Amino acid sequence: MFGNLAKSLFGSSNDRYVRSLQPIIRKINALEPDCQAMSDEQLAHQTVKFREQLANGATLDDLLPEAFATVREASVRVLGMRHFDVQLVGGIALHRGEIAEMRTGEGKTLVATLATYLNALAEKGVHVITVNDYLASRDAEWMGQIYRFLGLTVGVIIPDLTDQQRRDAYNSDITYGTNNEFGFDYLRDNMKSDRASMVQRPFNMALIDEVDSVLIDEARTPLIISGPTDDRSELYMAVDKIVKQLGEDDYEKDEKQKSIVLTEDGTEKVERMLEDAGLLEGSNLYDFENTQVVHHVNQSLRANKMFKRDIDYIVKEDKVVIIDEFTGRMMDGRRWSDGLHQAVEAKEGVKIEPENQTLASITFQNYFRMYPKLAGMTGTAATEAAEFYDIYKMNVVTIPTNVPVQRIDNDDEFYKTLNDKFIAIARAIKEHAERGQPVLVGTVSIEKSELLSEFLEREKVPHKVLNARYHEMEAHIVAQAGRLGAVTIATNMAGRGTDIQLGGNLEFRVNDELGDMPEGPERDAAIERIKQEIVEEKQKVLDAGGLFVLGTERHESRRIDNQLRGRSGRQGDPGLSRFYLSLDDDLLRIFGPDTLFAKMMRNNIGDGEAIGSKWLTKAIETAQKKVEARNYDIRKQVVEYDDVMNDQRKVIYEQRSDIMDADAKDISDMVVDMRTEVVNALVAEACPPNTYPEQWDVAGLMERAQEYLNVEVHVDQWIREEEAIEVEILEERIQKAADEVVDKKAEELNDADTWSQVEKSILLQNLDHHWKEHLAMLDALRSIIHLRAYAQKTPINEYKQEAFALFERMLEAIREDVTRTLAHAQFNMAPPPLPEVPDFITSHFDPLTGEDDTNDIDAGAFAFAPQTMPPFQTAEQGASDLGDDPEQWKGKVSRNAPCPCGSGRKYKHCHGALTA
Repeated sequence: MFGNLAKSLFGSSNDRYVRSLQPIIRKINALEPDCQAMSDEQLAHQTVKFREQLANGATLDDLLPEAFATVREASVRVLGMRHFDVQLVGGIALHRGEIAEMRTGEGKTLVATLATYLNALAEKGVHVITVNDYLASRDAEWMGQIYRFLGLTVGVIIPDLTDQQRRDAYNSDITYGTNNEFGFDYLRDNMKSDRASMVQRPFNMALIDEVDSVLIDEARTPLIISGPTDDRSELYMAVDKIVKQLGEDDYEKDEKQKSIVLTEDGTEKVERMLEDAGLLEGSNLYDFENTQVVHHVNQSLRANKMFKRDIDYIVKEDKVVIIDEFTGRMMDGRRWSDGLHQAVEAKEGVKIEPENQTLASITFQNYFRMYPKLAGMTGTAATEAAEFYDIYKMNVVTIPTNVPVQRIDNDDEFYKTLNDKFIAIARAIKEHAERGQPVLVGTVSIEKSELLSEFLEREKVPHKVLNARYHEMEAHIVAQAGRLGAVTIATNMAGRGTDIQLGGNLEFRVNDELGDMPEGPERDAAIERIKQEIVEEKQKVLDAGGLFVLGTERHESRRIDNQLRGRSGRQGDPGLSRFYLSLDDDLLRIFGPDTLFAKMMRNNIGDGEAIGSKWLTKAIETAQKKVEARNYDIRKQVVEYDDVMNDQRKVIYEQRSDIMDADAKDISDMVVDMRTEVVNALVAEACPPNTYPEQWDVAGLMERAQEYLNVEVHVDQWIREEEAIEVEILEERIQKAADEVVDKKAEELNDADTWSQVEKSILLQNLDHHWKEHLAMLDALRSIIHLRAYAQKTPINEYKQEAFALFERMLEAIREDVTRTLAHAQFNMAPPPLPEVPDFITSHFDPLTGEDDTNDIDAGAFAFAPQTMPPFQTAEQGASDLGDDPEQWKGKVSRNAPCPCGSGRKYKHCHGALTA
């Protein structure tokens, strides 16, 4: 009660924050006359002046008022658009690394120019992230006019660019592109073998458009670069035939958790059918030998029993094409991972493409958290404010609208059945359309949009359907959805990127109606006629009540519902919105209060009757909050697991970078240290501490020395001839022999630079290979670690321990393989043929649903590269070069080298221990 009283007296914390920015807004406005008085050349010269001030110690905050005033004036001159005061508020929020929540039609794209220009002055680069390539190209060209007028460079990252084109774009002051392109470029850069071929520079600031879509909706789906594996299409088809014979009693399906498992009877039935098909080793499906078959059965179950055609995917041109659940768009080239896409292809009887193996991956959470400054803007973020702060430490600032919102949001209407609901919707649409009010209808799937289309045809209501089947016509349909009496059915309006303008869109009408008409007086007159028609039509639409947004079903997330509603009532226009619901809707069926609520609805409402109340609307919001909380837990869990891998990824990528930058001596030192570690490990394994020589595994030591070091050491003879030989002496002799073998190979090449390149190449190749295998191991571990919960253990803690042990083993394997390869290497001085590099595939897949939403990109140019290892010390120098002062030996002597003091002990056990 007291909280509500305080809010009414003093405003919310958001209101108080916005009010606190007013002094800055007044400063910017006060500078406007000065900027207006400048010539174009003087205005453009402001950039040079600002950069000089930064070089002399000024901060970006110091420059903010004058820089914003400069951008505002440049926008007026170049685009004819002047920033409103509320847009300046949004610009300040973005500059401060916050999320600006602005309603649809409030000009977010223009707001971004303020913070982008200011932060680009530091010449460290600003990345502007959009949700699709069309918006990236459009905004880079459209807003780029302001930046170029002020003397800044603008680049755009889209698919199919060459490395040099990408490098040029990243070296621009401002770079536009999609979240996927930026993330994949980061991964590909860390798969390259030399610094010059990398395209990105150190991160500075990222400004994300539709930030809720990028950081929330897509956050549980890691970006993955993968390479092809063996073709197993026959196995998929065989398993698919078996799964299609299962009945509903053979499996248990949990739609809330999106999981499906075989029952005991189902398992027995599958085992018998697999035995008959010759696909089972032994008689138990869950024996270790049948791990691969179990995986295929599980994926086929999901494909056949959970994934629905025309809802989750469509079949187009003999290919399975995923439908984005958030935008309703077709995702050409995107594939579900982990064999799920292949299982769906088998289900639909289309060509089965081979699976892929992960070579590099990262989540959006960990990618974007690498930016020192992160900001975003969207129409709907307040409902996820807690998550934005928990994960990204970003506050959400709700920016007031320039003109008060006049849209009326009616309470939901509830019906008993889906059929009743659609009959009511069709009649409501007909009623509004007949009086000239445009209607935008939001559905959740292609299936529902086509079902509604049938009802409208019965009522003889002209309409257009916007869903994945009509993807190509999207912009035209959306642009004209505000015309008099227009009825548009859309699967989802999130991130469409085209405003619905009441009365129609001038640009699209001119292109559609006058596309073939040559330039001249006749065309100009026709354009004026269309302009006048649009003005008259807009007035008629306003008189009819503006755009009517009708939702046929509540989405799992309140944000998506708000995005649909936000299409109506832009810039102070009147509007209306209402949702129609039934007990058959997925949200109510799966997550709704299925006891009292459902009984009351079924027992007290007759067929065709509707009920509406605030209580019922609150019940729906409660169900949505449940789903949002569950999805947040999933995303949080993804972050927790990826944080484990991220720590390892950082070590690998940083050390890999060090290897690429290292000179010949440093590379040689790394290799020597690795060889020393291998020798010490071999001796330690064969000669455990506190044992006698007769207990040592002498034969095993000599065999492994030959295998790993290519040296023949007579340890048995040394033990016979020397009564009290020590382990340290064995290490030194084997080390010396191993060094001689490699030194001899280096001398054979007779070229120090070539030998250094050989060492670097072998280092990188082994790092790449083992990091790839390590990622596969972590994927496998991640998929089964939840079973530890049955033993009363916390899966994430178990995962951390196991992942660390695997990482340690990977580093050990890298050292062994590098040492073995160099020791056994044979050199052919003729130039070797270039290896055939397979096409790499980029993917962005969801570990929960398996959904993958990324275009395949040919990464054949990115030769297989390494990832990293622990830090390696600089090798020793000659004792005569070091001097007598142990303080001067720091960083110059390898920890495994003899101590320069002459004690005979290793440096790490002598003066190295003292000076560490």
